[in-house]
Amino acid sequence: MTQSVPSTFLRALPKAELHLHLEGAVEPATLLELRLRHGMVDANLASCEALYRYTDFQAFLMAFKAVTEHLRTAEDYELITYRMMERLQSENVLHAEVFVSVGVCLWRSQDFAPLFEGMERGRERGRRDFGVSLLWIFDAVRQFGAEPAQRVAELAVQYRDRNVIAFGIGGDESRGAPELFRDVYAFAATHGLHRTAHAGETTSPESIWGALNLGAERLGHGLSAAQDPELLEELAHRQIPVEICITSNILTGACPKLEDHPVRRYFDQGLMLTLNTDDPAMFRTSLSREYAIAQKTFGFTEEQLRELARNSFEASFLDAERKVKMLDLFDAKAATVR
Repeated sequence: MTQSVPSTFLRALPKAELHLHLEGAVEPATLLELRLRHGMVDANLASCEALYRYTDFQAFLMAFKAVTEHLRTAEDYELITYRMMERLQSENVLHAEVFVSVGVCLWRSQDFAPLFEGMERGRERGRRDFGVSLLWIFDAVRQFGAEPAQRVAELAVQYRDRNVIAFGIGGDESRGAPELFRDVYAFAATHGLHRTAHAGETTSPESIWGALNLGAERLGHGLSAAQDPELLEELAHRQIPVEICITSNILTGACPKLEDHPVRRYFDQGLMLTLNTDDPAMFRTSLSREYAIAQKTFGFTEEQLRELARNSFEASFLDAERKVKMLDLFDAKAATVR
């Protein structure tokens, strides 16, 4: 992909980010710091950067898994949370809702409680130092099955009063159909959690229909909706937010060519869209750059980019009072951006 350099307007535009993975935000320099912290042999920046190279979606999943292997202690999670929030502030992100791969932590038999304490320390320091609002989404790995996903949902309920706002499923769609998680999503809804799902990233529109049937309130990626006119009408009519991740979709091969990405078509057909980075360190992107790609490649005007930015607050899982305050803050800041 050619580099799209964000304009001063795009950098200054206030934003929220709703599809961002904590582990995928670990920069190579921070990964090296973790390797040195854990006494890993032959730790150097080149070997860390090599982890972020892959040729397809399966290779990306393996790279993501390799990054998580470096996250062992509460201090590790505090560090990567704080560094992520520092990066968010540099992109003028006022609010973020961040996926944590709790399913991977449990699969590794890690004691999650101290890790979460580390994340919360990092979040609180980041809020204090950078003024960024952040909420957590606990993410289950669909190929691990329904029972492990249920344990992730139970932890989300346990920590619901500590900035955990939602439950979702990610991973390999082809190895975990939505229908397997019907009871888990019902449990999450019953206990007051919001629900999201990665859907239609690498599989057919049926995966998106399945996520809607689970009660997903937001959809990650949604690429294959372009293949189903009825689904597009449904998404537009119901205004189900779709979390668009352009660079991610190209670099994982989920969308073969940049010009084939459906973001412009979706917008023109009235879908509720937000722009996101997904795994910014692993995809060497930033939120301002995603906006620049939308502008340069797909012809979004500055007014339309303002609309997408406002969507990111509208589609958030903030409670009504906080959402109104955030929207007021957005409107006030956006009005000064030229």
